Amino acid sequence: MVEPALQELARRFGVATRYRDWTERMVAVPESTLVAVLGALGAPAGTDAERRASLAEAERRYWARPLPATVVARVGTEQEFWVHVTHGDPAEVSVLLEDGTTRRGLRQVDNFTAPFELDGRQVGEASFLLPADLPLGYHRLRLRSGAAEAEAEAALIVTPDRLRVPERLGARRGWGLAVQLYSARSHRSWGVGDLTDLTDLAVWSAGRHGADFILVNPLHAAAPTTPMEPSPYLPTSRRFVNPLYLRVEEVPEFAELPKHGPARHHRSQALLAADSEVIDRDGAWAAKRAVLDLVYRVPRSAGRQFAFATYCDRQGAALEAFATWCVLAEQHGDSWRRWPEPLRHPDSAAVAEFAAAHRDAVDFHRWLQWQLDEQLAAAQSRTQRAGMALGVLHDLAVGAHPEGADAWALQNVLASGVTVGAPPDAFNQLGQDWSQPPWRPDRLAEQGFRPFRDLIAAVLRSAGGVRIDHIIGLFRLWWIPPGSSPADGTYVHYDHEALIGIVALEAHRAGAVVVGEDLGTVEPWVRDYLHERGVLGTSILWFETDEGRPLPAERWRTDCLASVTTHDLPPTAGYLAGEHVRLRDALGLLSRPVAEERAADRAAQDAWLAELRRVGLLADHADTDTDTEATIRALYRYLGRTPARLLAVALPDLVGDRRTQNQPGTIDEYPNWRVPLAGPDGMPVLLEEMFDDARAAALAEVLRAAVASASGGAGERR
Repeated sequence: MVEPALQELARRFGVATRYRDWTERMVAVPESTLVAVLGALGAPAGTDAERRASLAEAERRYWARPLPATVVARVGTEQEFWVHVTHGDPAEVSVLLEDGTTRRGLRQVDNFTAPFELDGRQVGEASFLLPADLPLGYHRLRLRSGAAEAEAEAALIVTPDRLRVPERLGARRGWGLAVQLYSARSHRSWGVGDLTDLTDLAVWSAGRHGADFILVNPLHAAAPTTPMEPSPYLPTSRRFVNPLYLRVEEVPEFAELPKHGPARHHRSQALLAADSEVIDRDGAWAAKRAVLDLVYRVPRSAGRQFAFATYCDRQGAALEAFATWCVLAEQHGDSWRRWPEPLRHPDSAAVAEFAAAHRDAVDFHRWLQWQLDEQLAAAQSRTQRAGMALGVLHDLAVGAHPEGADAWALQNVLASGVTVGAPPDAFNQLGQDWSQPPWRPDRLAEQGFRPFRDLIAAVLRSAGGVRIDHIIGLFRLWWIPPGSSPADGTYVHYDHEALIGIVALEAHRAGAVVVGEDLGTVEPWVRDYLHERGVLGTSILWFETDEGRPLPAERWRTDCLASVTTHDLPPTAGYLAGEHVRLRDALGLLSRPVAEERAADRAAQDAWLAELRRVGLLADHADTDTDTEATIRALYRYLGRTPARLLAVALPDLVGDRRTQNQPGTIDEYPNWRVPLAGPDGMPVLLEEMFDDARAAALAEVLRAAVASASGGAGERR
């Protein structure tokens, strides 16, 4: 039983004292976990005296604030909010709209809360209603009160009630590729798939096979140092992009370099790495960086220079901080906590002096981001000109590296020491620690959610949509205290109305679709809420079951993106061969004997094969052990029988690849995020080869036929 003061303190800060695990068992959170997590939230709770003091301080902060830090409302709905003024004084509240106009005359409603004694002053609480007809956008609340007409302000965010599917897609369904871009190499790639490869894949799938989108792994920035972090889900920054994905030859000034100079030599050396059996990010980046440095120094036309200056002005202080961090990392290492003390905070005088002294180097990293912005915009434009209704769907990682650029620049809104992850579940029975610092919910609200707003706007800048990895983290995140195992964490709750509302607002403005990866341990009401707000869910065939049996196609969700597999599982050919069991056994990740795991997996697969036969997609006499391609096509045809709005095919499935891209629960034990696209024999497959591959074309046509079929759409399940 949690001590009452600790229980109340946890409640005030949204920290769970118990939770229901994946087996539906109620688990009590250890006191040591609660104390560590509350400490990371700025509420010391190690002793009774500390708990009482933290409770008193939380109460004091509430009453000392004239307005809530941020008020969030939905368009078309009246929203109540409180104000605090000296007891008995009048309160006048107005709204400064985003367009510069002011709305006055907000209606006051009853609030019978007793006044509070604060520093010898009686503070009263009043309530007002926001009108339902306020426009979408980021506004400001203004409060005037007292004889001296003291003023206070707070952020006001008005969000869409429901995000609509972009008109370009309309009422029809669409299909697309799910791509790990670094693995999708061509003859012209410098050893790593790039933005031109992404564009070529999109144009091929749209032009020849009617695809509507291409879902790409997070393109977030990695540190510009070696060894480069391979995981796209552990970036140094989520707001900015990894220049490793640049196609150097597409930078206009590249054409000005001498044809037989050092740039051509570096390019030739990098092209030789395109056939390697493991992705060599360090080699590719060394070659690209050397040439990009030469290209950067080529004089730009007046128009190009104006465009660069405009981009830098638009990105402002965030770009300056990121570029400065990159140069600091190149000189002092990519762990900012080990830098000289004066450089450990972005607002210090020492950092400003460093940036001024290294202006050219900082400018180079700003220029890299401008090139990425241009190539991303070109990729999105070309996908839509090729016929895609949505185009590029970007992927948003859960967080960023604890020693990286975002953790340095945003340390005032991130919780220090703790990390985020996931509790044990059926597939990861030891739990997961993603080693990323979480947002502090209180600090986000105090800043009007601007860091989150800017992040979502940046991801959607040149996109037809975004997939939000672990979207459940916008409701609650699993916080793990320092030195603890993933199983010894607890949930911290977030203002999901604000976070999901901001996502919907930015997507509405971008004309984009939002897909939430809502797998794993999810409270049932959360999926209903996401459906209500117009956020698509994620359905993976192997996980779509009802009491252990395959969920019939007509009972799948309508508002979702459906696929057979995901990047945390082997491609379908490998899954059918039991590669996921073999690999986890080899790496010591199973919590039960391997024979039991194999038997359970075989039973689950047999159930799905029986379902395929039941609906006539697989012949009774078919030998699924030898005719893997036929089984894969049948599984994707089954997706077509569901009512899912979007269907995705994993790029490795097009070529019969068997190896998983990522094995959760490992770091160096397996070459995570370093596996190039390959055929059934394990030999690398380049995009030019895939474009002419009959197997790839046949599976792509299965998806085209699936979304064109009228059979999908019979039912709906949230």
